[in-house]
Amino acid sequence: MTFRELVVAYFQHYTIIAYLALTALSIGVFVWHPAAALPTVATVALILFAYPLIWYVLHRWVLHCHWMFKVPLLASTWKRIHYDHHVDPNHLEVLFGALYTTLPTLLVVAALPGYLIGGIGGAAAGFATGLLCTCFYEFFHCIQHLAYKPRIKWLATMKVRHVEHHFHDEDGNFGITNFLWDRLFGTLYSRADRPAKSPTVFNLGYTEEVARRYPWVARLSGGVAVGHPRRRTPNKQV
Repeated sequence: MTFRELVVAYFQHYTIIAYLALTALSIGVFVWHPAAALPTVATVALILFAYPLIWYVLHRWVLHCHWMFKVPLLASTWKRIHYDHHVDPNHLEVLFGALYTTLPTLLVVAALPGYLIGGIGGAAAGFATGLLCTCFYEFFHCIQHLAYKPRIKWLATMKVRHVEHHFHDEDGNFGITNFLWDRLFGTLYSRADRPAKSPTVFNLGYTEEVARRYPWVARLSGGVAVGHPRRRTPNKQV
């Protein structure tokens, strides 16, 4: 895949179209009801600073949690937002986040702080910033998963760290574009640091034994993911 092909595929995805449309709408709201300069700058700066930490927290303790699949009403959500992505890390249909989870999250972590700082205009500025950060993250996420080989060294290293998260050991390298919080929390690693491959890297701990007790994800998935995605029997997980 060339860089141009990656960019075309990225901008054609419905989630990116939705994020950009909502960004334009948020800018329109800001123009209609602007916040003062200082609250606006403070809101944007806060979201830019907090976004990598929020992503780290959500990725490590929500997307990789072991409680959502135990709740029947949440099992399908967990399956969509992260289990399916680890079952087949290169599956384009689940490469991007689900709008029904990302948008409410952005309203809470970006629009709400903006509203508290600068009212309606601050909320619009915060939401637009959060949406653009999400677009930024999703673009680099595409680079990390699609068949594109970065020529820039730091970008290639970033891709290696994320590939290790998906194909070697899921308990680390939770960042996408920023591994600062991995470093601070001790979860940044290279494959040389952890010679043994995680047995649950493709199923996030949702094993056959676990599925017998909490079967809802397995029922939706046609079984439990076992082994490398390229070596599985088509349409059958187990």
